[in-house]
Amino acid sequence: MHVIAKPALVEFWRNHPDAQSPLQAWYRTMESEVFADFNDLRDTFASADVVDGQTVFNIGGNKYRLIAVLHYNRRKVFIRAVLTHTEYDRGHWKRKS
Repeated sequence: MHVIAKPALVEFWRNHPDAQSPLQAWYRTMESEVFADFNDLRDTFASADVVDGQTVFNIGGNKYRLIAVLHYNRRKVFIRAVLTHTEYDRGHWKRKS
């Protein structure tokens, strides 16, 4: 898969240094794998969920959340947000109707 945009990860881990290692591991895994669909993705990321059409990944032992839109047919992953658990719980990241 091709992950767009890694700078969002770097910016987040600069503010949250303990997120660097798990975010780098997530990035390496996403870049080295090709997922056919969400069920295939769940084989690697068992805690991933789809919320409002976006895929939510638990990062760093559930301390952080990475929100992405995956286009399996195009093999693209668009990072929408990387949040602390508290920021995620506020729900401002969800798509507005």
